[in-house]
Amino acid sequence: MKKTILLLITILSLSATAKSVETVSSPDGKLTLSAGVRQGQAYYQLSRGSEPVINPSNLGFQLSQGLLSGNFRIVGFQRDTKNETWEQPWGEERFVRNHYNELRMRLQEKKGLKRLLNVVFRVFDDGIGFRYEFPLQPHLKQFEIMDELTEFNLPWDAQMWSQPTNGTVYYEALYTKTPVSRKDTVSTPVTIEAKPNLYLAIHEANLTDYASLNLTPRGTKLLTALTPWQSGVKVYAQAPFVSPWRTIIVGSKPGDLIASRLILNLNEPCRIDTSWLDTGRYIGIWWGMHMNDYTWAQGPKHGATTEMTRRYIDFAAQHGFRGVLVEGWNEGWDGDWTRIGNHFKFTKPYPDYDLEGLCRYAASKGVRLIAHNETGGSATNYEQQLDAAFALYQRLGINSVKTGYVNMMLDGKETQHSQYGIRHYRKVVETAAKYHLMIVNHEGAMPTGLRRTYPNLVATEDMRGQEYNAWSQDGGNPPYHEVLLPFTRGLAGPMDYTPGIFNFTNKAVPATHPQSTLAKQLSLYVLLYTPWQMAADEIENYEYQPALSFIESCPTNWAVSKVIDAQIGRYLVMARKDRDSDRWFVGGATDSEARTLTIPLDFLDTNTVYRAVIYQDGPGADYRTNPYPMTILQQDVSSTGSLHINLAPSGGFAIRIEKKD
Repeated sequence: MKKTILLLITILSLSATAKSVETVSSPDGKLTLSAGVRQGQAYYQLSRGSEPVINPSNLGFQLSQGLLSGNFRIVGFQRDTKNETWEQPWGEERFVRNHYNELRMRLQEKKGLKRLLNVVFRVFDDGIGFRYEFPLQPHLKQFEIMDELTEFNLPWDAQMWSQPTNGTVYYEALYTKTPVSRKDTVSTPVTIEAKPNLYLAIHEANLTDYASLNLTPRGTKLLTALTPWQSGVKVYAQAPFVSPWRTIIVGSKPGDLIASRLILNLNEPCRIDTSWLDTGRYIGIWWGMHMNDYTWAQGPKHGATTEMTRRYIDFAAQHGFRGVLVEGWNEGWDGDWTRIGNHFKFTKPYPDYDLEGLCRYAASKGVRLIAHNETGGSATNYEQQLDAAFALYQRLGINSVKTGYVNMMLDGKETQHSQYGIRHYRKVVETAAKYHLMIVNHEGAMPTGLRRTYPNLVATEDMRGQEYNAWSQDGGNPPYHEVLLPFTRGLAGPMDYTPGIFNFTNKAVPATHPQSTLAKQLSLYVLLYTPWQMAADEIENYEYQPALSFIESCPTNWAVSKVIDAQIGRYLVMARKDRDSDRWFVGGATDSEARTLTIPLDFLDTNTVYRAVIYQDGPGADYRTNPYPMTILQQDVSSTGSLHINLAPSGGFAIRIEKKD
């Protein structure tokens, strides 16, 4: 009898153990995620075949109302799956496959208040996403998250590309590569070179009413570190409530990271009318301020004048640019505007700037003005004027706004990447959608795929951009920077890097200039994706310059994008097909090392002859001594052939390929 009872107890125990963990695999069966509870602690782990990708990693929260971790039991598991294809109004490709298997783990505290928490996992062929759900319940209504206890427990001390959180301004530090264990707290996305055939990128998706994600290494384990309010609270919440998705892209080669649309797929479908959205290229009264040729403030060198803007409109119309950005047009730029942002008036132009007349003139030329709204970090001042300003812009035919937040704090009190900032940026995007305005946001929140839900958020900066090649004291962005960005910052979303500098002479800071060749500047129009792409130089530097013809012809909305060849931070070759024609555009760039690259053309249609126009580094080109030499040549190509191109140190190439008649 005793043996029978013991056997029954053992069977029941094994049954309970079996129900405390479940697995879910990717649609192709290569990735397997396990989730469960051990000794009250919720956890997950991930493997690729028999190979661990994420070791068992804890889940949970520290709330102001107590610890919500280490005291769980499994209530149950639920499964779901989805396989759909959706169309982007603009993007790196037209159609996106959204195919995943889902596992929802329902948890409840075993003791105390017996609060409920769900964790939802979605496993795609190219990685995973998971988030927390706080159901509406008697003992968890309004609450404060003091810490999120999510872990990413790596099996190896791998090399990781990241930028530091501490001491970084506006996500504008350089990305560096060191072993995980040697990092300080870092911002996401982070890119991990785990093995020759295993690459990871960790970030987040659908950042809504929450704090931005940072990661703190403890050995090879990455701990979540949310950006706090000044009160120390990380997130103020009210049930029902969901966290952003924590994302892990998994690839076998570097190009797999760029090809992933996992972050987009974890955002909600589009909520706005998209018929009015547009894409294209623009120029602007901007680089001249960085060169000290003009000023943002009023005075004898004021850049945003009616006369100057008319010249830029004429140039845009002549060369096929859709928009003209003008900075410094409105009241508020005089004095130290980084400290007194509440002086900005977003509907009141300076006396020497005829806003309404210029909008009419631009329309007569088939061009639009792009409104620039620098806030100086005064979010409240901006929000108070949003409706009036956006209604004015809509009435005048302006359909896009570049926003800026040049201040370490919003409203002098909260960091830009805290929940406070996230709420503000969302309000701007939602209000802009109401007035049919597209937003290009500088000094903002790191993108997390919100462009799927609100595709009027067309691009952000959130990186060390081209302006560092004007005034930084370290000589400018290093040669590896642009061939690294697509594997790091670029995984988060479109980048307003502002390429296209043709004059490398800097009167303001002589030792600082683009650390690239002219041909590499052209390559960035293919390599760095954004649906609104700037030609950033002063228009005088484009006159009589043959290289401009590539920018004039290069679209910004693609049907297909392919990574042809890449090594992270060393070189990158990409091909993209125009959404509105049969033309292909290929870009390639290298770091400080000269190299010869072979580009197979098997992405072209078979049995078809194409004409390729190639812009490449010319004899003697070198970013250190002579960045200008460039050769433009033409040749017939087909899908069975390939191109062999020599790249100078920090050089590049850009190719336009179209079918022959």
